[in-house]
Amino acid sequence: MQWNSASSQARGSRQKAAKGRPVTLSLVNFVISPDDVPEDVRQAEKHWEQWTDYWAVDWNNHSDTFHNEWQSCRTRKDESLLKQTTHTYDAPGTYTVVVKVIDILGNDTTKTMKV
Repeated sequence: MQWNSASSQARGSRQKAAKGRPVTLSLVNFVISPDDVPEDVRQAEKHWEQWTDYWAVDWNNHSDTFHNEWQSCRTRKDESLLKQTTHTYDAPGTYTVVVKVIDILGNDTTKTMKV
């Protein structure tokens, strides 16, 4: 499964979640509109990962509040960002997964998908 929005792209597994069967999500791209970014920051950031402050996953959303069940964030000491995460469900079924990507300016992009 792949999703696109104005600023993000991720891939996730398509199969129905089954007990003991992992579901994997990968963040594969992120873009901020250049109009929103100061020129000095635009010149300093060379890779899409640098625009991402953190991303988080709610593995079992019920169309209510986002529950941050997993996240990867960059810090000043460690600027790397995990771009893949895996979750194993306890019971088979169809689940709603919500992914949030927060950029370095504090804006978030949200995508919902069924697994």
